[in-house]
Amino acid sequence: MIREINAKGLACPKPVILTKKELDQMTSGSVKIIVDNETARENISKLANSMSLEFSVEDLGEDEYAITILKSVEQKEDKPVKPAVHKSDAGTILIIQSDQMGKGDQELGRLLMKSFIYTVNETMPLPAAILFYNSGVKLTVKDSPVLEDLLELNKSGVEIISCGTCLDFYNLKDSLAVGDISNMYTIYEKMQSGTNTITIG
Repeated sequence: MIREINAKGLACPKPVILTKKELDQMTSGSVKIIVDNETARENISKLANSMSLEFSVEDLGEDEYAITILKSVEQKEDKPVKPAVHKSDAGTILIIQSDQMGKGDQELGRLLMKSFIYTVNETMPLPAAILFYNSGVKLTVKDSPVLEDLLELNKSGVEIISCGTCLDFYNLKDSLAVGDISNMYTIYEKMQSGTNTITIG
């Protein structure tokens, strides 16, 4: 039986993450992923290659593609399935210093940040903590485009910490919707505690 994923209309990295989750849950069998852009087709093909899985790509016309990936029992034994439960890495600390990712177009930067937070929430292991300062605190308040993912991360044990001075500067302290308000001393302590600190912004 071939399992099918309809990933048409989904922005990167959702098609890849849906595919990875399905493959991780399978002992053996095939999964067909339908996408409607070349980027998703290429990314899913790269995923299959990275997992040493056989796959084929069918051009369905009008920018639609079907990628069929085969997973055998032998391949599963070579590459153990990761547990589906959320598991955090105590040594990884994420620092988010802006509500945008990268420099350039602001709309694109916000879209990239939303995609990044989604990816963090869907990828194991989770970080131990995410620290927000400067305009990054705009992501932890009501009506934030990433609030749902941050709430889920927090529920899974990831510390969400926002700079109190920054919330005050943007008049957002009363709008905080996830995690704790802290000071620069605590933020620095958290940075020191991490063996792998990643700064985004």
